[in-house]
Amino acid sequence: MLAIIIPFYKLTFFEATLQSLANQSDKRFNVYIGDDASPEDCTTLLRKFEGQFDFTYHRFESNLGGRSLTQQWERCIALSGDEEWLMILGDDDVLGGNVVEEFYKQYHYFQNISNVIRFASQCVDSINNKVSNVFLHPVLETSANSCFRRLKGNTRSSLSEYIFRRESFNKFHFRNYPLAWHSDDMAWVDFSDKKSIYSINDAIVTINVSNSSLTGMNSNQSLKKEATIKFYKDLIESKLFQFSKKQSIDILMFYEVEIKQIRGLEISEWLLLFKKYLKNFQLIPFLKLVRRILISI
Repeated sequence: MLAIIIPFYKLTFFEATLQSLANQSDKRFNVYIGDDASPEDCTTLLRKFEGQFDFTYHRFESNLGGRSLTQQWERCIALSGDEEWLMILGDDDVLGGNVVEEFYKQYHYFQNISNVIRFASQCVDSINNKVSNVFLHPVLETSANSCFRRLKGNTRSSLSEYIFRRESFNKFHFRNYPLAWHSDDMAWVDFSDKKSIYSINDAIVTINVSNSSLTGMNSNQSLKKEATIKFYKDLIESKLFQFSKKQSIDILMFYEVEIKQIRGLEISEWLLLFKKYLKNFQLIPFLKLVRRILISI
């Protein structure tokens, strides 16, 4: 069974999100809505959808998402039952009408080979204008290759278009980066647990990138930078072995560049880079690193 988890805070696009659940051609899912002490009351809207799909609503007395968005996701997941599969759906994102149907239709293909399922996606603005093409994916792809495509800007990715196995979530949980920036990117590497990501390109999840969404906001750039550096460091320290040598060197460079955009590298950061360049040795990149280290000293 599938649990769809909605961490609720903003009412603006929530009706479209709920309507997309009511429009599902396959209703084999339970919805759990965790209200993060929002100043906007959604209960009147929820009454409109009673009987159209199964949902449980809970209002938390204190706001947690303002301090830790990943912890808000996790306490919303705790509202759910024993469903094997989980989806965290943004309160401003929309499922295509056949998302759940395709999940069950293709279940026998991925049930034994994947812990993370991904749908095609498309971005829209606040008035539902399409602002991107539909992003499709290889049917089976290693989490490392998927992550690398994302880092290179060759695809997009966000929380709402994924379904993941509860067992993997319980094993790893979300990394608590500021604003949860890149927490989902790391989750798919963690949750995959060395298995390939399975993509369903026959159903689309629509992602809102308006100014009210975290993705669309231009504020909090310093926190996003901090989160990006932590994400790269975790990737380098614990996941780099999953990437090819060329991909690894690119990731090491991404990490160095992100730090240099806000400050100079510390000795411990140069040592980490030196160690990882040595492990993924290629002569020219290694010599260039040594030169940069000597210049910094």
